[in-house]
Amino acid sequence: MRKSRFSDEQMVAILREAERTSVAEVAKKNKVSEQTIYAWRQHFGGLEPADVKRLKALTTENAKLKKLLAERDLEIEVMKEINRKKW
Repeated sequence: MRKSRFSDEQMVAILREAERTSVAEVAKKNKVSEQTIYAWRQHFGGLEPADVKRLKALTTENAKLKKLLAERDLEIEVMKEINRKKW
């Protein structure tokens, strides 16, 4: 996926600015297309910049927890396989 030149917080700030003025003005000022602003609006909805930081932190924490869970499940399966065999 292509990296944006704007951070998520900047995108939300631009969206908040677009709510106060017209989308065309904000798009021209920030050198993005109007379609981009509408796509950001769909993606970020009613989030505030602080909410975006929290969402990003929760997403990374969730990924770590999923990885730990997968490793634990793998260890349990290995232990079950060892217990099935008669040594």
